[in-house]
Amino acid sequence: MTTATPTPPVAEKRPLRIEQLGRVRTDDYAWMKDENWQQVLRDPKALRADVREHLEAENAYVKAMLAGTEALQAQMFAEMKGRIKEDDSSVPSPDGPWDYYIRYDLGAQHPIHARRPRGKSDGEEILLDEEALSKGKPFFQVGAASHSPDHALYAWAADEQGSEYYTIRVRDLTSGRELGSPVESAYGALTFSPDSRWLFWVWRDENARPSKVFRRPAWGGDDVLVYEEADDGMFLGIGTASDDSHILIHVGNQETTEILLIPASDPTAAPVVAEPRAVGVKYHLDHWTDRWIVHTNADGAIDFKISTSDAAVPAKATWRDGIAHQPGRYISAVAAFEGHLVRAERVNALDRLVVTARNGSEHEVAFDEEAYALDMEGGYEYATTTVRFVYQSPTTPRQTYDYDMATTERTLRKTQEIPSGHDPAHYVARRLHAKAADGAEVPITVLMLKDTPLDGSAPLLLYGYGAYGIAMEPSFSIRNLSLVDRGWIWATAHVRGGSDKGWGWFLDGRKEKKPNSFTDFIACAEHLIHQGYATKGRIAAYGGSAGGMLMGAVANLRPDLWGGIIAAVPFVDVLNTMSDTTLPLTPPEWPEWGNPLRDTAAYDLIASFSPYDRISAQAYPPVLATGGLSDPRVTYWEPEKWIARLREFSTGDAPMLLKINMEAGHGGASGRFDFLKEIALDYAFAVWALEKGWEKA
Repeated sequence: MTTATPTPPVAEKRPLRIEQLGRVRTDDYAWMKDENWQQVLRDPKALRADVREHLEAENAYVKAMLAGTEALQAQMFAEMKGRIKEDDSSVPSPDGPWDYYIRYDLGAQHPIHARRPRGKSDGEEILLDEEALSKGKPFFQVGAASHSPDHALYAWAADEQGSEYYTIRVRDLTSGRELGSPVESAYGALTFSPDSRWLFWVWRDENARPSKVFRRPAWGGDDVLVYEEADDGMFLGIGTASDDSHILIHVGNQETTEILLIPASDPTAAPVVAEPRAVGVKYHLDHWTDRWIVHTNADGAIDFKISTSDAAVPAKATWRDGIAHQPGRYISAVAAFEGHLVRAERVNALDRLVVTARNGSEHEVAFDEEAYALDMEGGYEYATTTVRFVYQSPTTPRQTYDYDMATTERTLRKTQEIPSGHDPAHYVARRLHAKAADGAEVPITVLMLKDTPLDGSAPLLLYGYGAYGIAMEPSFSIRNLSLVDRGWIWATAHVRGGSDKGWGWFLDGRKEKKPNSFTDFIACAEHLIHQGYATKGRIAAYGGSAGGMLMGAVANLRPDLWGGIIAAVPFVDVLNTMSDTTLPLTPPEWPEWGNPLRDTAAYDLIASFSPYDRISAQAYPPVLATGGLSDPRVTYWEPEKWIARLREFSTGDAPMLLKINMEAGHGGASGRFDFLKEIALDYAFAVWALEKGWEKA
């Protein structure tokens, strides 16, 4: 007796005619957007009945189609979990009389925040038990947590929906009682004033945008408006200078920055603009005892430079060059310590740290592997010669070092433990370069077993992102090994739109140059095929969020290359989303994609690549799209609409699958183990798709 093949849900078509800038389009699936989506973010039970019914039908179809992979999913999940040290803890970070750290109990999904007397191994004091707070809640995530500088208070911001609306609470660490009323509708950012008397926080409006900065007495009291941003295209952040001289309000988007200063000596003072915003000019400020450090792209410094200012208010007229701009050397971050500056640089997709002493002498921290990631970790102390960094590579687990900037001595504090075992000698990581159509050299990082044949027989997963200037670091992943150990090759395409080869690499993959991201990814696939790493039709393409847009675009452009496509929380309905000013990220995203409400060229550009709009009658490979009902970044209806339209137009038999987490947002499940179940589903789909398990479903 044979089992009937599951039948995919058929989405009703309710045509909506849209006129915009003299252009007309029809959206048959616009009804999937619940007009009450703001309430759904806060209360998923408010979802309209017809939408819920369709999403539940989609989830049931995925479960039925992938039923044959459940054993593989369980096995992959067990493998990934087995690579995690369940009772792990971070390297303690010293601050005054205390060492602060987080740790996990055996089996816990969420960590405990704790401290103990500095340099001691006992005397632990628990500050926040996330695992206890998460009990009975389908979603729980702490977005920010901090002790006050005087070590008397602890504040944290928790999200219980996945909607990124946080509630902030403050605890008295002596009595254990919570102080004042909770802060509601907060962004996941908070900071204490250096004198510990005030708590600063950011408010999210009804459209989920961070738009106001408030302060309140740290021990409880009324909230006072400190700053309100009139431009809904800007994000807000709050922090303090490294030397505790100022509180900083950061205003900005992908291409423009403005910073406001509040002196720590008077935290209730009105904020003062350092340098007024100018479109295209980004800058970050830190105070280095007697001067300002300015990390900026001003005056044509595409890959950024470092300037200084002795002025009380560092307006641009007072900036003078410190570390000059060098094209191709991307200065990505700067950290200030009492006697040293440390800058993170990236050259040709490889990281290094450069330490500069107050006398101007410099030395470099770097490693010799073909592909690796090197990241500074933030600390609490300014008057120290120690900077902490983490080194890792696709083959090498995370290694945490304390580095003495004065003596150049490295101290290995921790190596990531893989309980189930890991031998780097069994693997090889390589750095390849694909030539794009315009001659650009696109890096590819490859991880595979040493004995994997390069004759095109191995299945390959090609991962990509390519947006917002975010680099895809060649880091170690406990997850990817579950494919690699099965003979797969894992490849990451460092396409334009990221900052892998500098900020110019980002600029060459945004707005009118956005199609470079898509053609770069295709060039990487073709290069891997040519070099024997893959075969056409035996590649699983994988990307999430803006990387999901990449997946949608390459599905339309070259469906023949892929044996399957995994698009996690995919930004695929670009034209409609960038035309909807009520959505949280639309105005802030116009610098990245263009404004199709006012600019016909931007409309035509977006329409030319928007994955949802460019679906056509051709044979698409199997697709798995995932999303979260409470996601404020890529709303659930984007993958829902995309899958419905793919089913309508595809001329082949490959299945189109949609999995929506009805209890989470953009990042998926909040627990460290539950999240792995979602990854195991993605990977099992990749195996199923390339082995054509869908033909037997």
